[in-house]
Amino acid sequence: MSWRDTLPKVRGRLLADEPLAPFTWFRVGGPAELLFLPQDEDDLADFLRGLDPAVPVTVLGVGSNTLVRDGGVEGVVIRLAGRSFGKIEPRGDNRIYAGAAALDAMVAREAGKAGIAGLEFYRGVPGSIGGAAMMNAGCYGAETKDVLVEAYAVTRAGERKTFSNAEMGFSYRKSAKAAAGGLIFTGALFEGTPDDPAAVEARMAEITARRETTQPIREKTGGSTFKNPPGHSSWKLVDEAGWRGKPFGGAMFSPLHANFLINTGEATAADLEGLGEAVRADVKAKTGIELEWEIKRIGRP
Repeated sequence: MSWRDTLPKVRGRLLADEPLAPFTWFRVGGPAELLFLPQDEDDLADFLRGLDPAVPVTVLGVGSNTLVRDGGVEGVVIRLAGRSFGKIEPRGDNRIYAGAAALDAMVAREAGKAGIAGLEFYRGVPGSIGGAAMMNAGCYGAETKDVLVEAYAVTRAGERKTFSNAEMGFSYRKSAKAAAGGLIFTGALFEGTPDDPAAVEARMAEITARRETTQPIREKTGGSTFKNPPGHSSWKLVDEAGWRGKPFGGAMFSPLHANFLINTGEATAADLEGLGEAVRADVKAKTGIELEWEIKRIGRP
């Protein structure tokens, strides 16, 4: 008997051998052995409590910063979506709550409408709040750690937890709490400063315009591919190594922004990851600098 034959009852959806490529911005990757779309946080917690602890669990957000390998993902892939996890709600005192599935850009927009400044940078971050909390997402000089009050999560055992900003252990593109594993972030509370909604919107419009002229946001991409090494810009290292716009199977580093890996149409996950690894090796050989992946890679080759 397989573990899939003894699953807990759920109110959400359980989908066996479900293709994951449609859920990612790269549009590549194999299937999930089992995909779970919980109806709400209670459904998620109940499922995790009843799931065999030996079964691997992987969380997939909106798939903006994720590369699913061609062999698919074993165990359960959990994707938080829908109204329950996408809620955005001003809470007074310049605070705003957002569910894990709420798009970063929408959180920035709703904060602005509520007259809350400080979250404008989220307009330029592709992804959702769950991923932002996990990796301290940010851009243009601001990061999640600058505005997060607390984050909410469910453990692998189905227990609910609340973590303060300090407890998250934020550093550049990383949360020590998230890196330790065993947590599924379900939402977060943020705090900004009061400002005129029109002024906030104007700043967000500037961010949008800047992104559209400097980043390939309409391509099948995963956002920034590599973290910036201390004292260096990844795009510059990739560019100077000669990889900007150079085809590699169906993959390429964008001619517009050399740190954006793109699927030019027919790439496999192996093409994309292979190009990334080739660039890492070349940059290290030429400069001695080791690039670190910012894109999360999951599953089996």
